[in-house]
Amino acid sequence: MTRYALAERLALADLMAEVGPDAPTLCGDWTVRDLLAHLLLRERRPDAAGGILIKRLAGRTARVQQRIAGRDFAELLRELRDPPWWSPVSNPLVDEAANLTEMFIHLEDVRRAAPGWLPRGLSAGLTEALWRAVGRQAKLTLRRYPVQVRVTAPGHGTIIVGRPGTHPLSLTGTPGELLMFLSGRQAHARASVDGTPEQAARLRTARLGV
Repeated sequence: MTRYALAERLALADLMAEVGPDAPTLCGDWTVRDLLAHLLLRERRPDAAGGILIKRLAGRTARVQQRIAGRDFAELLRELRDPPWWSPVSNPLVDEAANLTEMFIHLEDVRRAAPGWLPRGLSAGLTEALWRAVGRQAKLTLRRYPVQVRVTAPGHGTIIVGRPGTHPLSLTGTPGELLMFLSGRQAHARASVDGTPEQAARLRTARLGV
């Protein structure tokens, strides 16, 4: 079985090493060091990771992440390349499902924070795996969206989400670009939105992602 999550993880570690710890990312004001600390906290500190999703726990999560970020950068990269077998999110049974989207998106977060970026050439297998991830992401992030949205990747299919109405929207792109769009990176995704100008603008600026 092809391990796309591992390949994306290693590519992300290589890129982080190349651009350095102080390079920007698409994750707000996080630098590469901050993003790396987030990834390590997520898989190595389940006792402190609750704040990633639960607001009232965010303070402890931020403190632990800051301590991780203060460690040697090269050591942190070695840990990213070698995920722990015992982790609830990176053990061999769940790694592909839990980490393909995570590693792909954050790799692009580093790539696209630099000027002049271009889309990568992705293999057919990885593209198909990303399309499956798009389906999950679209149903999660747009399940209560007030307008029906037709999410289409030419050659892969269409997913219809949101609430049916009189002015449906069409969101079109490759699976990778759709995944970036649906994870809240609309301004950095090469996907097109067709519909009324007002509804299209609303989707392009909506707070998407988890």
